[in-house]
Amino acid sequence: MWTQSGNLLKWFLRVAEFRDKEGKLKSGNESAVKGDQYVFMWHGWPDEVCEKNEILKANGMDFFSFQFGKAGKVDVTLSLVMGLTVVEIHQYEIPTDEESKFNFHVGCSEGWTFYLANLKSLLEGGLDLRNKDMKISGVVNS
Repeated sequence: MWTQSGNLLKWFLRVAEFRDKEGKLKSGNESAVKGDQYVFMWHGWPDEVCEKNEILKANGMDFFSFQFGKAGKVDVTLSLVMGLTVVEIHQYEIPTDEESKFNFHVGCSEGWTFYLANLKSLLEGGLDLRNKDMKISGVVNS
């Protein structure tokens, strides 16, 4: 659900592209690996709100890491606890100026909380909670 663009489109993004080191676009079911470049765009945001950066690490099983623009780096770790899969997000190297504190410390925390809840909703019940209507903006689920 984290390393294939086709899966990211189901719960997180409206555009998800991975390109290999030679710049070749990967198919929707091909996993991203270290060194791949990505493009991410979200529902409810114009095309100008676009993240383009690099995959830092990916072991193909339970760890995925990417540079998240000015917002720092993000590590995603999956683990089993009492037979259940736990997803842990660690975002770090976030700037500490006042604008970044609001946009990244607060804004990303709100975003990750919603998108992880959406991932859980989709996997457990099939419901996608995202707002996909561009006329409705400024809400947590877009």
